[in-house]
Amino acid sequence: MARLKGFRKLNRPFPTPTRMTGPDRTMSLPRRFCATAAVPAAFAALALALTVAPASATRAADTNGDGAGESAAASAAPAGCTGPASATWINVNVEGLRNSNGLVAITLYADNSRKFLVRHGSVYVGRTAAHAPATRSCIFLPRPGVYVLAIYHDENANEKFDRTGIGFPAEGFGFSNNPATLAGLPSFRSVRLNVPRSGLATRITLKYP
Repeated sequence: MARLKGFRKLNRPFPTPTRMTGPDRTMSLPRRFCATAAVPAAFAALALALTVAPASATRAADTNGDGAGESAAASAAPAGCTGPASATWINVNVEGLRNSNGLVAITLYADNSRKFLVRHGSVYVGRTAAHAPATRSCIFLPRPGVYVLAIYHDENANEKFDRTGIGFPAEGFGFSNNPATLAGLPSFRSVRLNVPRSGLATRITLKYP
Protein backbone atom coordinates (compact mmCIF):
# COMPACT_ATOMS: atom_id res chain seq x y z
CA MET A 1 0.00 0.00 0.00
CA ALA A 2 1.36 3.40 -0.93
CA ARG A 3 2.33 5.68 1.91
CA LEU A 4 -0.15 8.45 2.58
CA LYS A 5 1.37 11.72 1.41
CA GLY A 6 1.71 14.45 3.97
CA PHE A 7 1.55 12.03 6.86
CA ARG A 8 4.32 10.77 9.05
CA LYS A 9 4.26 7.19 10.21
CA LEU A 10 4.28 6.55 13.94
CA ASN A 11 5.63 3.04 14.29
CA ARG A 12 8.29 3.30 16.95
CA PRO A 13 7.73 2.73 20.66
CA PHE A 14 7.64 5.96 22.61
CA PRO A 15 10.33 5.83 25.34
CA THR A 16 9.07 5.20 28.83
CA PRO A 17 9.25 8.33 30.99
CA THR A 18 11.90 8.29 33.70
CA ARG A 19 9.25 8.18 36.39
CA MET A 20 8.42 4.60 35.33
CA THR A 21 11.59 3.03 36.70
CA GLY A 22 10.41 -0.42 37.63
CA PRO A 23 8.34 -3.21 36.10
CA ASP A 24 4.66 -2.52 35.65
CA ARG A 25 3.05 -4.41 38.52
CA THR A 26 -0.42 -2.94 38.04
CA MET A 27 -1.22 -5.00 34.95
CA SER A 28 -4.03 -7.44 35.58
CA LEU A 29 -3.15 -9.57 32.56
CA PRO A 30 -0.08 -11.81 32.22
CA ARG A 31 2.53 -10.69 29.69
CA ARG A 32 3.95 -14.14 29.04
CA PHE A 33 2.28 -17.50 29.21
CA CYS A 34 4.50 -20.22 30.57
CA ALA A 35 1.62 -22.65 30.99
CA THR A 36 -0.89 -23.50 28.28
CA ALA A 37 -3.75 -23.19 30.73
CA ALA A 38 -2.99 -19.50 31.26
CA VAL A 39 -3.47 -18.59 27.62
CA PRO A 40 -7.27 -18.96 27.35
CA ALA A 41 -7.79 -17.05 30.59
CA ALA A 42 -5.62 -14.19 29.39
CA PHE A 43 -7.40 -13.97 26.05
CA ALA A 44 -10.74 -14.09 27.86
CA ALA A 45 -9.71 -10.94 29.72
CA LEU A 46 -8.43 -9.42 26.49
CA ALA A 47 -11.74 -10.14 24.76
CA LEU A 48 -13.66 -8.42 27.55
CA ALA A 49 -11.35 -5.41 27.53
CA LEU A 50 -11.62 -4.90 23.77
CA THR A 51 -15.38 -5.34 23.73
CA VAL A 52 -16.57 -3.15 26.59
CA ALA A 53 -16.63 0.56 25.81
CA PRO A 54 -16.73 3.06 28.69
CA ALA A 55 -19.76 5.23 29.25
CA SER A 56 -17.85 8.28 28.05
CA ALA A 57 -17.73 6.84 24.56
CA THR A 58 -21.38 7.65 24.03
CA ARG A 59 -21.27 11.25 25.21
CA ALA A 60 -21.75 14.17 22.86
CA ALA A 61 -18.60 15.23 21.05
CA ASP A 62 -18.39 18.71 22.55
CA THR A 63 -17.88 18.40 26.30
CA ASN A 64 -15.33 21.11 27.04
CA GLY A 65 -17.38 24.23 26.44
CA ASP A 66 -15.64 25.57 23.33
CA GLY A 67 -18.01 24.04 20.84
CA ALA A 68 -17.36 26.45 18.00
CA GLY A 69 -13.59 25.96 18.03
CA GLU A 70 -13.81 22.22 18.39
CA SER A 71 -16.38 21.96 15.61
CA ALA A 72 -14.28 23.99 13.20
CA ALA A 73 -11.12 21.98 13.92
CA ALA A 74 -12.94 18.67 13.72
CA SER A 75 -14.36 19.59 10.32
CA ALA A 76 -10.83 19.37 8.91
CA ALA A 77 -10.57 15.69 9.87
CA PRO A 78 -11.00 13.00 7.18
CA ALA A 79 -14.55 11.85 6.49
CA GLY A 80 -15.61 8.98 8.69
CA CYS A 81 -13.27 9.78 11.58
CA THR A 82 -14.65 7.92 14.63
CA GLY A 83 -15.02 8.92 18.26
CA PRO A 84 -16.06 12.17 19.94
CA ALA A 85 -15.00 14.98 17.58
CA SER A 86 -12.00 17.02 18.65
CA ALA A 87 -9.18 19.11 17.19
CA THR A 88 -6.80 16.11 17.22
CA TRP A 89 -7.00 12.93 15.16
CA ILE A 90 -4.76 10.19 13.82
CA ASN A 91 -5.04 8.16 10.62
CA VAL A 92 -4.90 4.42 11.31
CA ASN A 93 -3.98 2.07 8.46
CA VAL A 94 -4.92 -1.50 9.37
CA GLU A 95 -3.21 -4.10 7.19
CA GLY A 96 -3.37 -7.85 6.81
CA LEU A 97 -7.16 -8.31 6.81
CA ARG A 98 -8.04 -11.73 5.43
CA ASN A 99 -11.47 -10.64 4.18
CA SER A 100 -13.84 -7.67 4.05
CA ASN A 101 -16.42 -9.10 6.42
CA GLY A 102 -17.73 -7.09 9.35
CA LEU A 103 -15.95 -4.27 11.10
CA VAL A 104 -12.56 -3.15 12.30
CA ALA A 105 -12.72 -2.10 15.96
CA ILE A 106 -10.15 0.41 17.22
CA THR A 107 -9.87 0.67 20.99
CA LEU A 108 -8.15 3.79 22.31
CA TYR A 109 -6.32 3.77 25.65
CA ALA A 110 -4.86 6.69 27.57
CA ASP A 111 -1.23 6.62 28.70
CA ASN A 112 -2.04 4.76 31.91
CA SER A 113 -0.83 1.21 32.46
CA ARG A 114 -3.49 0.64 35.13
CA LYS A 115 -6.21 0.94 32.49
CA PHE A 116 -4.54 -0.99 29.68
CA LEU A 117 -6.55 -4.10 28.69
CA VAL A 118 -8.89 -3.95 31.68
CA ARG A 119 -12.65 -3.73 31.67
CA HIS A 120 -13.89 -0.16 31.16
CA GLY A 121 -10.27 0.95 30.90
CA SER A 122 -10.42 2.40 27.39
CA VAL A 123 -11.23 5.95 26.35
CA TYR A 124 -13.64 4.60 23.72
CA VAL A 125 -14.00 2.11 20.88
CA GLY A 126 -14.34 3.28 17.28
CA ARG A 127 -15.60 0.99 14.52
CA THR A 128 -15.34 1.18 10.75
CA ALA A 129 -16.29 -1.12 7.85
CA ALA A 130 -13.61 -3.71 7.06
CA HIS A 131 -11.93 -3.71 3.64
CA ALA A 132 -9.33 -6.34 2.75
CA PRO A 133 -6.41 -6.38 2.54
CA ALA A 134 -6.13 -2.98 4.20
CA THR A 135 -8.57 -0.67 5.93
CA ARG A 136 -7.89 3.03 6.29
CA SER A 137 -9.54 4.66 9.26
CA CYS A 138 -9.28 7.74 11.41
CA ILE A 139 -9.89 8.19 15.11
CA PHE A 140 -10.29 11.37 17.14
CA LEU A 141 -8.06 11.84 20.18
CA PRO A 142 -8.92 14.00 23.20
CA ARG A 143 -5.70 16.01 22.65
CA PRO A 144 -2.09 15.50 21.50
CA GLY A 145 -0.20 13.09 23.74
CA VAL A 146 0.70 9.44 24.24
CA TYR A 147 -1.90 6.75 23.60
CA VAL A 148 -2.27 3.03 22.94
CA LEU A 149 -4.31 1.45 20.14
CA ALA A 150 -5.68 -2.08 20.28
CA ILE A 151 -7.43 -3.37 17.16
CA TYR A 152 -9.39 -6.44 16.19
CA HIS A 153 -11.22 -7.58 13.06
CA ASP A 154 -14.84 -8.09 14.12
CA GLU A 155 -15.65 -10.38 11.20
CA ASN A 156 -19.23 -11.15 12.23
CA ALA A 157 -19.95 -7.57 13.38
CA ASN A 158 -21.20 -8.70 16.78
CA GLU A 159 -19.06 -6.07 18.54
CA LYS A 160 -17.23 -8.77 20.49
CA PHE A 161 -13.71 -10.15 20.29
CA ASP A 162 -14.61 -13.78 19.60
CA ARG A 163 -12.63 -16.74 20.89
CA THR A 164 -12.59 -20.44 20.07
CA GLY A 165 -14.10 -23.11 22.30
CA ILE A 166 -10.79 -23.48 24.15
CA GLY A 167 -10.30 -19.78 24.68
CA PHE A 168 -7.90 -18.78 21.90
CA PRO A 169 -8.59 -15.81 19.58
CA ALA A 170 -10.90 -16.53 16.67
CA GLU A 171 -10.41 -13.12 15.04
CA GLY A 172 -7.41 -11.07 13.98
CA PHE A 173 -5.96 -8.50 16.37
CA GLY A 174 -3.05 -6.07 16.67
CA PHE A 175 -1.56 -3.24 18.70
CA SER A 176 0.15 0.08 18.08
CA ASN A 177 3.84 -0.34 17.17
CA ASN A 178 3.16 -3.96 16.09
CA PRO A 179 4.84 -5.66 19.08
CA ALA A 180 5.54 -9.39 19.14
CA THR A 181 2.66 -11.34 20.70
CA LEU A 182 3.75 -14.95 20.17
CA ALA A 183 4.81 -15.34 23.80
CA GLY A 184 1.82 -13.51 25.23
CA LEU A 185 0.22 -10.11 25.41
CA PRO A 186 2.50 -7.11 24.77
CA SER A 187 4.01 -5.01 27.51
CA PHE A 188 2.53 -1.59 28.07
CA ARG A 189 5.79 0.12 27.14
CA SER A 190 5.94 -1.62 23.76
CA VAL A 191 2.58 -0.28 22.58
CA ARG A 192 2.81 3.39 23.68
CA LEU A 193 2.39 5.74 20.72
CA ASN A 194 3.35 9.42 20.78
CA VAL A 195 0.97 11.68 18.83
CA PRO A 196 2.39 15.22 19.13
CA ARG A 197 -0.01 16.78 16.64
CA SER A 198 -3.05 16.09 14.51
CA GLY A 199 -3.04 14.50 11.05
CA LEU A 200 -0.29 11.91 11.53
CA ALA A 201 -0.63 8.25 10.54
CA THR A 202 0.25 4.88 12.00
CA ARG A 203 0.23 1.39 10.49
CA ILE A 204 -0.94 -1.71 12.36
CA THR A 205 -0.79 -5.26 10.99
CA LEU A 206 -3.35 -7.81 12.19
CA LYS A 207 -2.39 -11.28 13.34
CA TYR A 208 -4.82 -14.17 12.98
CA PRO A 209 -4.81 -17.48 14.85
